[in-house]
Amino acid sequence: MIVLGHALRRGGIPNADFWNLNDKLVYWVLMPALLFYKTSTIEISLHFIGSYASVLIGAFAAAGLVGTGLAKLAGLPNPIASSVLQGSARHNTFIALAVAERVYGTEGLAVAALATSILIPITNVTMVSAMVSMHRKAGTTGFVGPILRDLGRNPLLISVLLGLTMNLAGIGRIPVLHETLGILGAAALPIVLMCVGANIRLRAMQTSTLPVLFSVIGKMIVFPVMIVVLSKLLGLTTLEMTIALLFGAAPTASSAYTLARQMGGDAPLMAAIVTIQTGLSFLTLPLTVYLVERYFT
Repeated sequence: MIVLGHALRRGGIPNADFWNLNDKLVYWVLMPALLFYKTSTIEISLHFIGSYASVLIGAFAAAGLVGTGLAKLAGLPNPIASSVLQGSARHNTFIALAVAERVYGTEGLAVAALATSILIPITNVTMVSAMVSMHRKAGTTGFVGPILRDLGRNPLLISVLLGLTMNLAGIGRIPVLHETLGILGAAALPIVLMCVGANIRLRAMQTSTLPVLFSVIGKMIVFPVMIVVLSKLLGLTTLEMTIALLFGAAPTASSAYTLARQMGGDAPLMAAIVTIQTGLSFLTLPLTVYLVERYFT
């Protein structure tokens, strides 16, 4: 689906405007519908949420610290370091959800939706805070406002919070609403995978090797390894650990390029990191599933 999306855009089918509008449709309608549907209907254990959050947030923090630490040790300037940070710790939610659903079915998608509800807030708060701090001009103060504005208009975060609130309140399924959201959610994953492919920019791969390498170390080595370690320490099941690993092995978020461009990061480097990691994920994701099934089942 990713390759098909890339081929269609390169062939001008139907046109570039179509893919740009599809990105907005996925972000504002289809993915929020899917996340609300799943988080409002999944069976939630508060104990499980605490353990799962510890695993995901711990691995996220380790990956970000390693990536940024390597960039700082190498003496890279803040715009490059912030792009390395995004490449090390952010994840492509859409790819992780799609793999979870196709490989592990409804149960896998439900756990992945919960992982999304944990990672979206911490990722947004951390990335926006770090980038505002790293790129803040001398004499400027106050970056809480921009962070809160970014979170308050994030449709993925809003849909997850509404779904969890409805779930914990015990409201249950609402006729018509949940049927409609289920139909929209079913369309989200195939369309989003084609959009991921359509947004790949092969020319962006011509960039500095060292920052890209640092981001790959953080995202595709440190993140997954820490998930395995913490999952074993906290006693997660194999399925739960595997779903968490999908987020660790998935490439960094394509939206990282937009954030880098808007907040003073190195946007060309960020485009290269996104493209290279997306290509590597063709290997890392199936390898992750294979290793888990080989050594942990």
